[in-house]
Amino acid sequence: MPRCFWCTEDPLYQQYHDQEWGVPLRDPGSMFELLLLEGCQAGLSWITVLKKRQRYREVMFGFDPVRLSKMTDEEVEQRMLEPGIIRNRLKIQAARKNAIAWLKLDDPVAYLWSFVGGKPQVNHHPDRSSMPTQTAEAEAMSKALKKAGFTFVGPTICYAFMQASGMVMDHTTDCDRYAALSR
Repeated sequence: MPRCFWCTEDPLYQQYHDQEWGVPLRDPGSMFELLLLEGCQAGLSWITVLKKRQRYREVMFGFDPVRLSKMTDEEVEQRMLEPGIIRNRLKIQAARKNAIAWLKLDDPVAYLWSFVGGKPQVNHHPDRSSMPTQTAEAEAMSKALKKAGFTFVGPTICYAFMQASGMVMDHTTDCDRYAALSR
């Protein structure tokens, strides 16, 4: 099956590519999880985060924003000792800070989707050379999220989030998923 240029032979990566990446996501819990995980990716590869996703779910309270918003400094320190996640203090603290910001949004899903007009933007990239790493919409999302109190939400992270959550359909035209998701 032809896949996007970034998808390796790793079965976990292929499953993610084939079943999740670029599929429009509107579940608040799943969107919150994805936003936090994209922030964890900063400076790393997505496969690194993907391989740690299940452990993140276990130690980050299932990405429950209410519980994460109440994470104590002691709990942050406990997670710094957890080898199954990325042990970066700022990224762990960002989960708490972002949970607090998330809970202040009236309708986080509608808010996030508003940056693309509420429906997926379908792109037609023949290969990686035409695919951006950020866009004006991602820059606007980044600026708005930072103003709302979020961290680890730069324009590149926001664009990766938009791609992963299906706000932007960036499967390349030679990818098997392109036809199904570009309709």
